[in-house]
Amino acid sequence: MNDTSDLPLWSEHRTRFLERLAKENACAIVFTAEPALRNGDAEHRFRPDSDFFYLTGFAEPEAALVLLPEGPERGGDPGPRTVLFLRDKDPEMEVWSGRRLGVEAAPETLGVDAALPFDELWEHLPQVIKGYGRVVCATGQDEERDRELLNLLARMRRSARGTIAPPVELIDPAPWLHEQRLFKTEREIATMRHAASISREAHLAAMRTTRPGLPEHEIDALLEYTFRRRGGTGAAYTNIVAGGANACILHYVTNDMTLQDGELLLIDAGCEYSCYASDVTRTFPVNGRFSPDQRELYEVVLDAQKACLEAVRPGSSLHAIHDLAVERLCQGLVRLGLLEGPVQKAIEERSYRRFYMHRTSHWLGLDVHDCGRASDESGPRALEPGMVLTVEPGLYVAPDDETVEARWRGIGIRIEDDVLVTEDGHEVLSADIPKEVVEVEAACVDAEPVASA
Repeated sequence: MNDTSDLPLWSEHRTRFLERLAKENACAIVFTAEPALRNGDAEHRFRPDSDFFYLTGFAEPEAALVLLPEGPERGGDPGPRTVLFLRDKDPEMEVWSGRRLGVEAAPETLGVDAALPFDELWEHLPQVIKGYGRVVCATGQDEERDRELLNLLARMRRSARGTIAPPVELIDPAPWLHEQRLFKTEREIATMRHAASISREAHLAAMRTTRPGLPEHEIDALLEYTFRRRGGTGAAYTNIVAGGANACILHYVTNDMTLQDGELLLIDAGCEYSCYASDVTRTFPVNGRFSPDQRELYEVVLDAQKACLEAVRPGSSLHAIHDLAVERLCQGLVRLGLLEGPVQKAIEERSYRRFYMHRTSHWLGLDVHDCGRASDESGPRALEPGMVLTVEPGLYVAPDDETVEARWRGIGIRIEDDVLVTEDGHEVLSADIPKEVVEVEAACVDAEPVASA
């Protein structure tokens, strides 16, 4: 592979992807996301498609990048290698919806070879991709766009007339582009470290501010404020601010209950910075002190999480980490009397599933649940340097579970960190966010609480 260390981040990504495309006699068309309606005619704040942003760093709607590796015969003219189709300048529309980069400025600003208006995409594509036998393009996201693409390829095949070979195969980007995205570069890792550092500040602010009587939505707002104040684009996913038994709902996002004295608060919230996600969960006492029962169950989860973190190294796998989490959690559940032993029986019969029903890890990057295979037909995939994953065991005792003692009911605990696989082990990107019992309790009383509105 060519040395890409001096290239801008997005150019580096394009260069690496073009090298792969060249080996496959393939070109690629990568569209950005469509604006999403919130309600009526009000749109959500635009967030570009992750594949598109990975290759361009460009965050405007109505855009597509075409990548054209060297190699095929295209009438003797190799042409540009990267062509960006985007909205052109339009002063009248920019008054309503914001400034546009425009076609003229795009090559110098973004480092692409050529730029053309997006509304001329289907007109220019036949000539642009002529000579490539394979076209890499994601389908299934926009029905109208899929029809346009299939019709275009059909017309190119009909008009080839035995001269230049037309495209004969349409390929999903996952096997090539998503495999590339799975391995983070140093600059991507630096961005993710920064996202984690902002998440640290937000979680610490939540610990310092939380107290009985405060509504969950105030903590939710504090997290969002911290993410944006520090330059993030906001939350990488909808914040989970779950007090008491709400923590037993894995994707609880209502965030509208009042926090009660003697309960725990589970916060699953991560900052998105430059479209890269962090994903962090901490659980702490609303009043600043764990009860003995809360502490016992919390330390079962913490022990499992620390064991799993130690297991993150080249050659391990997401499956092995999950199996270790299950083993450690079952040991704790049997010891505390929430499960009948022996431990191996609980594992084999999966009786733990009513307390721990999700997986322990997933990939992390531009998407919170980032792309890349965790296994294939040969079995679990071995971890390699450059991969980033979460480690997030938890225990959730339903408030109406009468098979356990009342003292455990309604307790939900999860502890989650972001972890980079390194050459000799791992680096916890979110390591500075308190999770030891003593550290958590200290963080909860580190500053005067914010006055409630």
